Amino acid sequence: MYVGLRLQIIITFLFILAPLFSSFSLKVQATLMADSNIVTNGDFSAGVEPWYPNGCEAFVVSSDPFSSDSISDSPSCGYAVVTNRKETWQGLEQDITTQVSPGITYYVTASVGVSGPPNESAEILATVRLEHEASPTEYLFIGKTYASGDNWVDLEGTFEIANMPDRVVFYLEGPAPGKDLLIRSVTVRSSTDFEETGENAAALNIIKNHDFSDELCSWNSNSCDSFVVSSSDCDSGSYAVVNNRSETWQGLEQDITDSVSPGYSYKVSAIVSVSGPSQVLATLKLERQSSAAEFQQIGKTFASKDVWKTLEGSFVLSGRADRVVFFLEGPPPGIDLLIKSVTIHCESDDKFERSREFSSAPEADHHHHIFLNSSFSDGLNHWSGRGCNLMLHESLADGKILPHSGTCFASAAERTHKWSGIEQDITERVQRKLIYEASSVVRLSHSQETVQASLYVQYLDQREEYIGISSVEANHEDWVKLRGKFLLNGTPARAVVYIEGPPPGVDVLVDHFDVKPAEKSSPAGRPYIESHAFGMNIVSNSHLSDGTIEGWFPLGNCHLRVGQGSPQILPPLARHSLRTTHEYLSGRYVVATKRSGTWMGPAQTITDKVKLFVTYQVSAWVKVGSTGLTCPQDVNIALSVDNKWVNGGKVEVNDGDWHEVVGSFRIEKQAKEVMLHVQGPSPGVDLMVAGLQVFAVDHKARLSYLRGQADVVRKRDVRLKVSGLDPSELSGATVKIRQTRNSFPLGSCISRSNIDNEDFVDFFLSNFNWAVFGNELKWYWTEPEQGNVNYRDADDMLGFCEKYNIETRGHCIFWEVESAIQPWVQQLSDSELEAAVESRVTDLLTRYNGKFRHYDVNNEMLHGSFYRDRLGFDARAKMFKTAKELDPLATLFLNEYHIEDGFDSRSSPEKYIKLVHKLQKKGAPVGGIGIQGHITSPVGHIVRSALDKLSTLGLPIWFTELDVSSVNEHVRGDDLEVMLWEAFAHPAVEGVMLWGFWELFMSREHSHLVNADGEVNEAGKRFLEIKREWLSFVDGVIEDEGGFEFRGYHGSYTVEVVTSEGKYVKNFVVDKGNSPVDIIVDL
Repeated sequence: MYVGLRLQIIITFLFILAPLFSSFSLKVQATLMADSNIVTNGDFSAGVEPWYPNGCEAFVVSSDPFSSDSISDSPSCGYAVVTNRKETWQGLEQDITTQVSPGITYYVTASVGVSGPPNESAEILATVRLEHEASPTEYLFIGKTYASGDNWVDLEGTFEIANMPDRVVFYLEGPAPGKDLLIRSVTVRSSTDFEETGENAAALNIIKNHDFSDELCSWNSNSCDSFVVSSSDCDSGSYAVVNNRSETWQGLEQDITDSVSPGYSYKVSAIVSVSGPSQVLATLKLERQSSAAEFQQIGKTFASKDVWKTLEGSFVLSGRADRVVFFLEGPPPGIDLLIKSVTIHCESDDKFERSREFSSAPEADHHHHIFLNSSFSDGLNHWSGRGCNLMLHESLADGKILPHSGTCFASAAERTHKWSGIEQDITERVQRKLIYEASSVVRLSHSQETVQASLYVQYLDQREEYIGISSVEANHEDWVKLRGKFLLNGTPARAVVYIEGPPPGVDVLVDHFDVKPAEKSSPAGRPYIESHAFGMNIVSNSHLSDGTIEGWFPLGNCHLRVGQGSPQILPPLARHSLRTTHEYLSGRYVVATKRSGTWMGPAQTITDKVKLFVTYQVSAWVKVGSTGLTCPQDVNIALSVDNKWVNGGKVEVNDGDWHEVVGSFRIEKQAKEVMLHVQGPSPGVDLMVAGLQVFAVDHKARLSYLRGQADVVRKRDVRLKVSGLDPSELSGATVKIRQTRNSFPLGSCISRSNIDNEDFVDFFLSNFNWAVFGNELKWYWTEPEQGNVNYRDADDMLGFCEKYNIETRGHCIFWEVESAIQPWVQQLSDSELEAAVESRVTDLLTRYNGKFRHYDVNNEMLHGSFYRDRLGFDARAKMFKTAKELDPLATLFLNEYHIEDGFDSRSSPEKYIKLVHKLQKKGAPVGGIGIQGHITSPVGHIVRSALDKLSTLGLPIWFTELDVSSVNEHVRGDDLEVMLWEAFAHPAVEGVMLWGFWELFMSREHSHLVNADGEVNEAGKRFLEIKREWLSFVDGVIEDEGGFEFRGYHGSYTVEVVTSEGKYVKNFVVDKGNSPVDIIVDL
């Protein structure tokens, strides 16, 4: 032994040092704090009780799985094994209702591990479930860690209950199905316990394996040797010995890159000793690719043989480094360094746990500017030209162009490409998972073009990414503001922000260009809406009952008059939404004649009648005159909101009959003038409108109906039969049934960079079981230049999905819209194009044969026609047939937008059905109907009508790219609720894919459910509530014959039967079906 201290002296010494460091090894903590642990049997010394395996099985063993010795170094020398896990959320739980109180912070520490190979990492989470009788169950995230199958790891976190629920359950979960979860000890202590002991509970130790209880896991010997000395006694501690040292700097080190952030202060405490009198130092090494390594001294102490000393110090990172390494060094060569424990705590945060690495910018950094010389006050220092020349100006164009602010501005001249522009490298000044705001004022030398701020990122693995920050229409007459936000999911090796966009030859003028951490704003509350406004038509003189056009005026120089002979019933979708069959129309209509422009027609001013954040349904009968009619005509009900066009619905009319036009709108910003008007047909074509209805829609009034429909479509009667026990034992037995997973497919769009963000991955894996790749499988991504084929991103993402048992949709093999097709493809001859198409589908489906459950074969065929125009309609059918030959198990989909909302005459349900029939006649094996679902102000009846029409095809329908948008998070949640319930309650819909959920990674603004900092917003909370509502929970008493009946949603269940003899837990599945299903529970 290098240190001849008896165990009693060590423990006494640790008590003396307790106020000086905040984290003990689990075995010492369990010994000293056992009485304050609110978890019963936290070390499993009494077996499994009162722990409960949630949907799985558990038992306790006494040997350490990560050691050849039979004696573990945990206080109990035992651990729990949670096995037969079918879902990630299955684990071990304990009811702590009587042990907790509102308003108190509780600190959690657990020692956990997993089964499996050492090189496979698995996530483990600690969670608290709050059950309420009168409201949905809540879930509080406590903390997480990553473990592999070769060592114990510490999981730490905190939670606080705002209001006392009916039941509080603590549980551990997380590894993928099939992996066993191992739990060595669990401690949950209240803040009052920490106050009484004087222990610093304000921070968590960022050092992994801080007490060497897992040998040298996470530690690295720096050009020397090391080993761990541990006693065979369960209560004895371990310490590391660093020997064969030939230099003073040689010692033990640990990479802490992902655990520290610039601007924060960290406190270090280490217990060290030596084999001979010498100095011991704690040091930080900061490695950067662009410069030499930097060393920062933290603290030092003088130690002697056989005596443990405490080394203390602190450090602050002034900037981001590619790699941050903590290490202990110092003794002369030949002197062994002994290390008993190391703790590093963040002092800047007064919270016990930051649930994510990223919060918002540190307070000290809120006004820190990432760009240097952002206003060009130091000339062009720190700036460079990206494919152009930079110049500085005080004025241009004979003094007509002056600085917007300050004394000068820069110009990017002699630009050779659209991507050419001014740039600045910000690699050293940005960090991952932090939101940044870029702002600039720009102008053009001539012309009017789109100007965009972009971010180029190269990652440590050489992967590249281009991120669009924001864009604006710029011109030569005025300065315009360019502003947007961005976030880095992964750690960059290089990050450059630049301005691009206009074609070569157009100079881009930049007055200033700044990047800084974004300020976080508070979300708005729920808008107040008067309930009596629902269902009231706000159009004046809609029925034209008195035969006059009072309330109407002609928009443009057309003429209005009243005609006779229109339908005398309300338009069908208005009738359905208003739930009335008694209101009749007058049979009169307003007709606009002598129209010289498509925009001309009847109009009304409705400024004072529309309310903010209210969804209005639009419905009317429309018809066009036969004079001048040479082709199908569009009729559009539109709004002019302060001279900006807002779509209220559009229909194509190609005959002399009356047609219903339907749509919706919502205004979210106070307007000075709102005008309603009907427009569309060609000049000279008369336009007729009858029974125009515009009324506010109450989506909640429809939810009760949808819940009833879902009860029919998504539920099944279940008859449980309990067997294996004597009837006497079943007398008075209770049953508790908990659905653990709904089988209805629910997925999301993801990108390659998303899976580098642990917080994104956490939310995704917790809430979705399907994925679709946003861009990474598209042809323009995998082969941007002819012959330059790259599937790296798609391979990475598919590997991620396979690892976590996520089903995938292949989006997309081809895209029919010309603007989405690479220039090199467009430039091919017809024969070359045909060969390229064949090569594309063959390469893709051969490479990923059997990997994707669905494929969108040719995206948006109602909106594009590139391949049809070049190769003929038969080429579309051939795409389907070839794909089916290559991957017979994949379901082949069409995919279109605006099918469900009435906004686009090109993509009505009727036209979609016609396209499917035409493909099928050509032999195309169409297997599914994709509705993208990029919808604004959804109305349930309109969506349902489209679904009903498409269901006549007899094919499965999926919402493939669903997103909703509103600046108000509560209203956004309302819209999402409409769409999810309409889909869930329709028998033809077999799955829903969201087109993302994370801020800054959505195709539409104001559509995210989770803020960029990882906080679930109000729309996201509604999403989680809906998901919980799609689970069945039933309690009851077993009948004398051992039977119990209930009706529940399709999916996976756990049943708990409690008899006089004990408690029994079993799992079962309720599949789809119309007849009752019999489930035998053999106890």
